[in-house]
Amino acid sequence: MRAIPDGLAAHLSGDASTTCHAWRLQRKDGVVLGFTDHDRDLVFDGVTFEAATGFSASEASAETCMVTGGMEVAGALVSDRLSEAELAAGAFDHARIETFLVNWSAPEERLLLRVGHIGEVLREDGAFRVEIRGLAAGLDEPLGRVFRAPCDADLGDFKCRVDLDDPAFHGSGVVVTASDGRRITVSGLEAFAAGWFERGTLAWTSGANEGRSAVVKSQRDVAGTPTIELWNAMTGVLEPGDGFTVTAGCDKRFETCREKFGNGLNFCGFPHMPGNDFALGYARNGGRNNGGKL
Repeated sequence: MRAIPDGLAAHLSGDASTTCHAWRLQRKDGVVLGFTDHDRDLVFDGVTFEAATGFSASEASAETCMVTGGMEVAGALVSDRLSEAELAAGAFDHARIETFLVNWSAPEERLLLRVGHIGEVLREDGAFRVEIRGLAAGLDEPLGRVFRAPCDADLGDFKCRVDLDDPAFHGSGVVVTASDGRRITVSGLEAFAAGWFERGTLAWTSGANEGRSAVVKSQRDVAGTPTIELWNAMTGVLEPGDGFTVTAGCDKRFETCREKFGNGLNFCGFPHMPGNDFALGYARNGGRNNGGKL
């Protein structure tokens, strides 16, 4: 049972209350921000909780046992400290967030309601909606091995062991032209085959997007010029001369692991596992019914 501080308990037991919600957010880079649904700024614990127009929270769900609960916070992008570019760049991903019930007439009377982290962030028409996941949300994440035909390792991790710093799997270049935030022609990758970097990661080393990264959707040669399309548009404007590094991509198939990376011994999938079609099929004359490898 949660213990309510005596001062706040006495206030709540009165005929009228002056309470609001406040959220303290700590990003992975250490930046701490505060917001409140009150119409004036609040200050406590050395943090200014900014009153943001249209900032509100959904009803919170709390569950018994180990069931995951959560809530949503929504508002307009009116704070100088909360920009659409930073939200899109992932600066707030998995940030720790604490929710308080505060007596705005006496902020020392407050109660920590829940601690969680930011989940999905949706942005549209100058507004945002943030999912706040409780501490039990981590228990919903799958753990252990998954038995399936594709590899379940991430390219270059401790299970895969491919060295992505190898010049064969690593390139760098600069933007030549940019038609939008996703499609660019580049120089510096002429020595690599078309498609070599598809599903790989492109990280910006200069320009408005420096320090950010994106996944490569396609890599083609158009009239001898490498052309790259990203899955998601960059928030910063892409300009000629912006530098980047890019790593090779993997489609998780055994043939790719063996032929592209020479890493078949570390393949973390089960390429010869029978699929649904085989499991639901039946023996037929002339079929491969000898119990051998499929």
